[in-house]
This record gives sequence, C-alpha cells and structure tokens, in this order.
Amino acid sequence: MTEQRSEEPGGSATSPVAERRRGLLVLAWLWVGLPFAYGAFELARKLVQLFGA
Repeated sequence: MTEQRSEEPGGSATSPVAERRRGLLVLAWLWVGLPFAYGAFELARKLVQLFGA
C-alpha cells in the first residue's frame, strides 16, 4: 500500500504542477494586465490632451 498525504490549502509544500500552474497564472495576468495598463495610460494622456490640465 502507498501512503497518500492530503496537503492543506495553505501548506508550505508545493508540487511542480502547482508551480507550473502558478507560472501560467502569472503569465495570463500579465498577458491581459499589461495591455490594459498601457491602454489606461494612453487614455489618461488623451484625456489630458483633450480637456487640458
């Protein structure tokens, strides 16, 4: 028989699959977040040009 351990959700041990998933999650947020941040920055610049500050 093999012993199976159930990890707590907040446990300190992370598996390679969890690390890969974390990396993919970070990449996905950057994939969406960086263009969004750039768009918001450009919008702010255009608003300043349009309305003058």
